Amino acid sequence: MTDTATTWAIDTSHSSVTFSVRHMMISNVKGEFGAFSGTARFDAAAPEKASVEVDVELASIDTHDEKRDAHLRSADFFDAERHPKMTFRSTAVRPAGDGLAVDGDLTIKGVTKRVTLAVDGPSAVHADPWGNQRIGASATATIKRSEFGITWNTALEAGGVLVGDDVKISIDVSLVKQKA
Repeated sequence: MTDTATTWAIDTSHSSVTFSVRHMMISNVKGEFGAFSGTARFDAAAPEKASVEVDVELASIDTHDEKRDAHLRSADFFDAERHPKMTFRSTAVRPAGDGLAVDGDLTIKGVTKRVTLAVDGPSAVHADPWGNQRIGASATATIKRSEFGITWNTALEAGGVLVGDDVKISIDVSLVKQKA
């Protein structure tokens, strides 16, 4: 049987990898990663055969607070010097509602865990003004940072902790069809 899947590369100028985590049990702190890359192989006629690979440069974290970003890069959190990348490699794709569920291995700080991304999309194929073919998709997941060895925290005097364990991940991508 012929492989009719198309390879699509993330257009990082029109895509984002963001996260949200509870701070002091009262608000959510949001951040993003500025450097990432990835590809998806996809055939609309056989979405279950799709595959996704994403690499995120942890040193590119930005929460709009330089001091906090430096702490997040440190060994207390990502240890970005020793573990410069977070990676996701899909292992299975299946229909889920109006979108897809993409199961895969997420590796952070040398620890790999199975994660399921809820994917809205992919969109229909559109041509951009420069003759490229594009599709888009959005994906979300919630992980427990403690499962990846990211356990730094401080107890609050009134109860609870400074940083929540649940981290909501959101990925919005514009993908460009690659030449065969």
